Amino acid sequence: MAKKLFVGGIPWATTSDDLKQLFSQHGTVASAAVITDKMTGRSRGFGFVEFENEAEADAAVQALNNSEFDGRTLVVKEARPLEDRPKRSFGGHGGHGGHGGYNNQY
Repeated sequence: MAKKLFVGGIPWATTSDDLKQLFSQHGTVASAAVITDKMTGRSRGFGFVEFENEAEADAAVQALNNSEFDGRTLVVKEARPLEDRPKRSFGGHGGHGGHGGYNNQY
């Protein structure tokens, strides 16, 4: 069964092919993608690698998590589906304290 890994701390110049080559040392990589910013096209510093074999994916996590790659420390762990992640709260209530933009101190 396939297993998808999250890879953080990727050096900015790393391409999806570079990522695939790095992880291929630990098994058969089905896909590798460095995530890029939609506006600039620059790397966001993380990506995903999918292995065809779960045991090979686990071996890659053991070998590459907290390892150095081109001067940066990689974080490698099993990817979680979007619905499994906790919701983020940005707090705040908008506006400017509910004063309607008027200074009531005359």
